[in-house]
Amino acid sequence: MNQTEYKKIRRMQYLARKAAKPCLDLLFPRICPLCRQIVTKEDGLICPACRPKAERLLLQEPLCKKCGKQLEDEIQEYCRDCQVRPKAFDWGVSVFAYRDEMKESMMGFKYQNKREFGDYYCQQIIARCGERLKQAGAQAVVPVPLHKKKLRARGYNQAEILARRLGEALELPVYPKGLIRLKNTEPQKNLGRGQRGRNLYHVFQRGTLPEHIRRIILTDDIYTTGATMDACARALLQTGVQKVICVSVCSGRN
Repeated sequence: MNQTEYKKIRRMQYLARKAAKPCLDLLFPRICPLCRQIVTKEDGLICPACRPKAERLLLQEPLCKKCGKQLEDEIQEYCRDCQVRPKAFDWGVSVFAYRDEMKESMMGFKYQNKREFGDYYCQQIIARCGERLKQAGAQAVVPVPLHKKKLRARGYNQAEILARRLGEALELPVYPKGLIRLKNTEPQKNLGRGQRGRNLYHVFQRGTLPEHIRRIILTDDIYTTGATMDACARALLQTGVQKVICVSVCSGRN
C-alpha cells in the first residue's frame, strides 16, 4: 500500500468515526482523564476544572537532550540514565511528569479500558511536540508491543492506541505488529534500575514492517529509565531501520 492509498483509507475511517460519534457520545459519554467526571462537547477532552492541574503536570525545561526527561539542574544536558547507559534511539519526547493525577490517569488508560484518554494525550503531544515530530521525517509509527498473553488478558495495547492517534494526526501509517515481544517479562516497574536492561535482553524482534521503512516513531505510555524504548530501538536498528524517535505520554524520575 502506498502513501496515497493509506491516506484515503485513513480519511474514510475518520469520516466513519465522525458520523458515529454523536451516538457513541450519548451511549458512552466521554470522561475527564484526570477527575473522571463527564465532559461535554464544549469542554473538549478535559473538564475546565482540571486544565490548571494538567498545566502543572506538563514537563518544563530543562529537559534531557536525548530522552526528553525533566532535569533538576539547568547546567545538565543529559539525565543520569542517558549518561550512564547511552541509548540507541535518536531522541525522545514526553509531555507529562509521571506524578499526582497523571499516575491515576495512566492507570485508567492502561488497565481500566479508558481508551478515550488517548485522545487527550495525543492532543497534548501534538500541541507541544507536533512540529518537531513532523520535521523528523518519520515514515511510520510503531507501538511498544505487549506479549500475546498479556494482550489477551488486557484486551488492548495502550501503546498501540497512542500510536494510532499519532499516526492519524501526523498522517503516517501505523504498524501495530512492527515489533514482536518474544518473552512475557516481569513488569519493569517491579525491578530495580540495574535489572531493567537485563530483563529485556533479546525480548523484542522486528515483526511486520515494510522493508522501505527507515525512520520510525516508537510509542509507549510511560518512560522511566528508558530500558524498554532502548531495547525496542536496538531490535529495529539491527534490521535496517536508521532512525528511531521515542514518544511517550509521561516520564518518571526513576
